[in-house]
Amino acid sequence: MSLWKKLFGGGGGAGRQEPPLDPVEYKGFVIRPAPFVEGGQYQTCGIITREVGGETKEHRFIRADRFASKDDAVDITLRKARQLIDEQGERIFG
Repeated sequence: MSLWKKLFGGGGGAGRQEPPLDPVEYKGFVIRPAPFVEGGQYQTCGIITREVGGETKEHRFIRADRFASKDDAVDITLRKARQLIDEQGERIFG
């Protein structure tokens, strides 16, 4: 099974997806941290959404960064998401 399926709704496996955490707004975008357990550590993962032209657009991202603490993974997820938004803006959905 592919990594994407394991992470975003396609079954079990080593990676254990946890429900997304409380959303954080940033420059009109909504960031939902969604770190998951892989190899006994939390891996950086998140979802960025924004309403564009009456339609909700979504961008899911995963980074190789892993942390012993879920809080650390959430902090880095938020930092990476803000960086993506700052660098790409709405192009992130294209």
